[in-house]
Amino acid sequence: MSRYNSIEEINRDLKKLKLQQAIASEELKNVQYQLKKDLRPMRLLLDAFSSVKKYGILFLIKKLIR
Repeated sequence: MSRYNSIEEINRDLKKLKLQQAIASEELKNVQYQLKKDLRPMRLLLDAFSSVKKYGILFLIKKLIR
């Protein structure tokens, strides 16, 4: 815990803490937006299709090699 020698030091630290809180809040809003964007149904379908396509190609290559 810090020891303060003046009101100015206290006010400076309070201002710094308020700015850190505002930055953290904005970062949280950004994470929430990205999560909503990534969990949209169309995005999930495209990701699933991409995975199926990738593993389907690997399966075909394995069949051709054997």
